[in-house]
Amino acid sequence: MDSGLQYFLQFGAALVLAPLVPGIINRVKAKFGGRHGKPLLQLYFDLAKLFAKGEVISTTATWIFSAGPVISLTTVVMALALLPLGGVPSPFAFRGDFILCAYLLGMGRFATVLAAMDTGSPFEGMGASREALFGALAEPVLFLCFLSLISTATSMGMKADFSLSMLFNGFALDAWLHGRPELVLLTFVMGILLLVENCRIPVDDPTTHLELTMIHEVMVLDHSGPNLAFILYASAVKLWVFCSLFAGLLVPVLPVWAQTVLTFGVIFAAAVIIGVIESTMARLRMHIVPALIGLSGSVAAFVLILTLVR
Repeated sequence: MDSGLQYFLQFGAALVLAPLVPGIINRVKAKFGGRHGKPLLQLYFDLAKLFAKGEVISTTATWIFSAGPVISLTTVVMALALLPLGGVPSPFAFRGDFILCAYLLGMGRFATVLAAMDTGSPFEGMGASREALFGALAEPVLFLCFLSLISTATSMGMKADFSLSMLFNGFALDAWLHGRPELVLLTFVMGILLLVENCRIPVDDPTTHLELTMIHEVMVLDHSGPNLAFILYASAVKLWVFCSLFAGLLVPVLPVWAQTVLTFGVIFAAAVIIGVIESTMARLRMHIVPALIGLSGSVAAFVLILTLVR
């Protein structure tokens, strides 16, 4: 089968299966709580219901309020299109595409922040401020992860195209199994980034409705109907993107079908792990979250130094 066709089949599968990841997390949390919990496909039902509803928009809001969810969804889907899927490189890959991927995610966050501030609500402005702060702290950590992998690839004499399709397509696991064990630390860093960027416990509680403690959820309180569906779906796709990056550090180079199955398995396993974390930990105090991000950044910087001096 043509590699382009293989990629688009997997890309379509990722878009279809993305809402399943939050469903797995919720089911794990329900089991830990001794509850039956929501159906595994609950997010699919919610999206269908929201697309069938109308919207209530504040008279103080402008076009930015409606454009924010659309831009957020578009940017995260474009970021997903830059990732290798199941051992198949992205047809859109190019030298340095990791920079575009990071800033596409940043643009989606910026659009959500603007939409929240456009309502004129003090609560949503508070959430937007927190989102901007944590995003500004997490973005350099993500770049440090990318630079560590690039430094390792360069020192190993690999072709320096520095694309995500090279860095997250089995290379990392092969590198730390053959003399680069410091890259194991990047799995820890990527795990922290996964929780921070997707506003999961212990950084944020996506199920709370207490405005004073919320980050992401407080920014979307005024959204309804299709725009809220766009936000929920974009959040699911973004979670899939970071789970894919996490899987890219753990899945070895295999035949396409085997690597695809293993990659999807790691993504769903990551969802189970997130569910366990959210069932066994409480949300951290707000002033401790920057320290957690700083710790992950220090580890990533340490890994970069080790890869440069070896």
